[in-house]
Amino acid sequence: MANLFLLLNLIAVVSFCCVNVLAFEPSPMQDFCVADPASLDRVNGLACKDPKSVQAEDFFFSGLHLAGYTTNAVGSKVTPVNVAQVPGLNTLGISLVRVDYAPWGINPPHTHPRATEILTVLEGSLQVGFVTSNPENRLITKVLKKGDVFVFPIGLVHYQRNVGKGNAVAIAALSSQNPGVITIANAVFGSDPAIATDILAKAFQVDESIVALMQSKF
Repeated sequence: MANLFLLLNLIAVVSFCCVNVLAFEPSPMQDFCVADPASLDRVNGLACKDPKSVQAEDFFFSGLHLAGYTTNAVGSKVTPVNVAQVPGLNTLGISLVRVDYAPWGINPPHTHPRATEILTVLEGSLQVGFVTSNPENRLITKVLKKGDVFVFPIGLVHYQRNVGKGNAVAIAALSSQNPGVITIANAVFGSDPAIATDILAKAFQVDESIVALMQSKF
């Protein structure tokens, strides 16, 4: 009996730990928890509106049929649909984006700290890739065409590049209401305040003048 009791307790502890490790976002305990951006409550996520004040507009977004403006330095535009645009996504653990790419435009190397991404190509042809973690740092890459799907695991650096002759469009779903995005170049060279040039020079094994030049661009 003592061994059985110990086994049951061990199962309970392991189950509790696994559930908490795997649950990146709070599980819904009601039909919905529409975000109330006006609330001053500090929670991991956003506080809920009074359910009686919830309207259809809280679950609605319009505009993904519109092409994004891609005349910029990287030649792409990301249109997000997360909890900031759709309050009804609060606690539901999902969001999406539309990405438009000019010819040879890129969605620069970046990570989503809180979400895995699954991308579907709607138009054009994209070269996509992600890099595995240290020490391998292996690049896993593929060229996608219309209708193809690719997955970027949570937290890994990834990118897309339009390799077709015309514009390209993709829709991506993410496993978080607020996946976050860290664009590597912006974060490293455009932080505020700036990371010391000698630190970046050592990290990238280049002269400090090159680091200063890169920082000036961000």
